[in-house]
Amino acid sequence: MFLDEIEIYVKAGKGGDGAVSFRREKYIPRGGPDGGDGGHGGNIIFKAVDNTHGLSHLAHNPRFLAQNGENGRGKNKHGKKGNDLTVEIPIGTEVFAKDDCVIDIVNLDEETVIGHGGNGGWGNQHFASSIKQTPKWSNAGMRGDGKKLRLVLKTIADVGLVGSPNAGKSSFLSVVSAARPKIANYQFTTLSPNLGTVTHKRRRFIIADIPGLIEGASEGKGLGIKFLKHIERTRVLLYMIDVNSADAYLEYKILEKELKQFSPELSAKIKIVAINKIDLLSADKKILAKFKKAKIEVFPISTATKEGIEPLLDKLAAII
Repeated sequence: MFLDEIEIYVKAGKGGDGAVSFRREKYIPRGGPDGGDGGHGGNIIFKAVDNTHGLSHLAHNPRFLAQNGENGRGKNKHGKKGNDLTVEIPIGTEVFAKDDCVIDIVNLDEETVIGHGGNGGWGNQHFASSIKQTPKWSNAGMRGDGKKLRLVLKTIADVGLVGSPNAGKSSFLSVVSAARPKIANYQFTTLSPNLGTVTHKRRRFIIADIPGLIEGASEGKGLGIKFLKHIERTRVLLYMIDVNSADAYLEYKILEKELKQFSPELSAKIKIVAINKIDLLSADKKILAKFKKAKIEVFPISTATKEGIEPLLDKLAAII
């Protein structure tokens, strides 16, 4: 199951307690305090990985606990530091503590300490003085950071693929990349975002395909707009419209309206329109004229015959 939002709990390790101990050796009756310090608690570390399967790997056990530091011992022996716990997080994940975004994970292999382990307590050797030569106390180790976090995955891609159900978005992605999304002749075959890497004339870019939008998506119809966050980081939006649509330009305006209601910034991105399936029916010049009048570039294409695909990829690569 694809998950792009999840709540987890992280708890860094507690520091070990300092020891209360006194040196006891033959012929040294008053050796003085020798209690060692407690070890530092382990940290919780988030590491950015290239994972297109979302956050589902965190769902089976949403509690992450780092190891506590060991207590100090006599003979000035310090406790061992607790082991850090590294949690792999997909690139593009935003981490929220309450309502504040504390981390935005965007770089591969980037590591961030999200929970700091507690300091180890001091042993009684630190409290000896000319007045208190035999201190019988030490410090307890400090607690590690513990917090609830909300993780929100926003896919990192260059091109966002938007369209109504059955417009041919998944077919397009399978033609231009190695991605193999589900393709079938019924609505909502795409149930989660799909990513495909395109290599075109020695240029590489990533396309994100999200489930189809229908009118009223912003009000919860169809699959709603829950997946639109996956194209928020893109440079350009590619609208895919079926040439058999009753009114291609009206369909575009409906899609544009749903995006704008979700995020004005999203609808303000660079837009390109692809009129798909021209192998079945040629794109009417009147349809193209409406887009031209609105200063929106249109590419008639066919994912079945690959007609028009090359110029479209040229344009996308040039923008990116």
